[in-house]
Amino acid sequence: MEDPDTRRGMVGLLLCSGGWAALELGFLITPGTLGYAFYLGSLVVGLATVGAWLYFCSAYTGREFHRNRLYRAVAVSVYLAVVAVKLTNPFHGFYFATQFVADPFPHLAITHGVFHWVVTGLSYALVTVGFFMLFELFLEADYDTRPLGILVGITAIPAVLDIVGYVSDLLLDINHEPLGVALFALGVLYVYDEAFLAVQLTDGVDEAVVYLDDDGCIKETNGKAQRLFPALSGSRGQNLETVLPAVTEILQTDEQILERNRDAGAEYYLVSDTSFSLGQVDIGRMVVFTDVTESERRRRELARQNEQLEGFATAIRHELLNTLQIITGRVSVAGDALNRGNVGLAKESLQSTSETAERMSEIVNGLATLARHGQTIDETTAVDLMPIVDGAWERADTDGLTMAADVEGQVIADPTRLRDLFESGFTFAAHNDASTVTVSREADEIVITDDGTPAGQTASEAFFEYGGAIPDAAAGMTLPNLRMLARTHGWDVTLDTEYQDGVRVVISNVTVPGPLEN
Repeated sequence: MEDPDTRRGMVGLLLCSGGWAALELGFLITPGTLGYAFYLGSLVVGLATVGAWLYFCSAYTGREFHRNRLYRAVAVSVYLAVVAVKLTNPFHGFYFATQFVADPFPHLAITHGVFHWVVTGLSYALVTVGFFMLFELFLEADYDTRPLGILVGITAIPAVLDIVGYVSDLLLDINHEPLGVALFALGVLYVYDEAFLAVQLTDGVDEAVVYLDDDGCIKETNGKAQRLFPALSGSRGQNLETVLPAVTEILQTDEQILERNRDAGAEYYLVSDTSFSLGQVDIGRMVVFTDVTESERRRRELARQNEQLEGFATAIRHELLNTLQIITGRVSVAGDALNRGNVGLAKESLQSTSETAERMSEIVNGLATLARHGQTIDETTAVDLMPIVDGAWERADTDGLTMAADVEGQVIADPTRLRDLFESGFTFAAHNDASTVTVSREADEIVITDDGTPAGQTASEAFFEYGGAIPDAAAGMTLPNLRMLARTHGWDVTLDTEYQDGVRVVISNVTVPGPLEN
């Protein structure tokens, strides 16, 4: 026990308990005047055990009762007053009376008086206060209280033995409490030392905690850890790598961020591993899981937005260069035509220049809109997929493309951005020389498939790069925009590279309101 006050309280409890038991033994084996003195001494030392117990409980639970001068003065005063009554018992007999008997063996039979039962009741009340402090700490630290309950039960057994000895001849009418106190102290030291140490070390730590020995085996876990990782239930003594291999892998990385997919979505935990020692000896490790979901989501969102801004910059640069080249070429053609007196060609070239500039303006406005839509969505709702798909189809420039959809049911999304997502998919299919595009869903996936030009040897990620101009410059931003709009919902978008009859876009991890209908 590294904490000096906790150690001092436990040492006092062991010494008083041992002294109490030794004096009781002396009383049993030494009848007569010496036996009377042994019993009187056991009463004095036994009462001190209550003080040592409360000192230990206060120090162990982080309280300051054992340091409070007023409490200590009152405790010492009450103790000395009761001891005075006990030591003067030969003169007044208020505490107990003795009688020498030979059956079942020669010994002094004790008859306890009223004052003894009053003091015993007060002692048990104080002992209960100590147990209350321990249970409160175990509950606050979110640890299993059953081991502590077992120890409490063992400590309470002597009270039952006292009552049996008082009302019957089955047991001697003596104090059996040294047995319970000794068993409790030994239980703390040897049986449940891991739990007691883990609770004390993690007092005030409002996180999931796994306590390991120096070999990496699980010694104790709190309730939050078991709720976060159900596999920890009943895992005491097993190696952490066997029970939670993902956690072991995370501890070997620099990032140490663990992602957990729960019912409410992805959650993120900072995994910290701290070793602690007693003197020069390593006695264990504490693995703490700190919930950093909000900050990690903001960090990832910022990284996504930075990547998106870089893509926007690339797209705008690409479009500007293309447009400037086209405008420069068309103006040059118009100038040459005018020099040759070909007014019609000059007019046509200048009209083409105007259309190109207008197209550039539309692209820039579209990028500005996407920049606003690129923020992570704060509010979503359950929307029917089919009306969204139909609305996107009406808005898309499909140029003779046909569409078939089988998307019954709902998803959790922003309706406007979801419509824009499908519109981007349909526009891409039209530019990909497709004749038909289909939309389907299964579980948490939405799939957009066209029968146009296959990806072939083109890397799948090239389809999602701004400025990549796939399949052509006019539609080069459709799939990047589709992925961006999906990511604002927390979804993933990939290209099915095994599909060779066209292009198949797979939107996965789609948020759904409940069980899906077939």
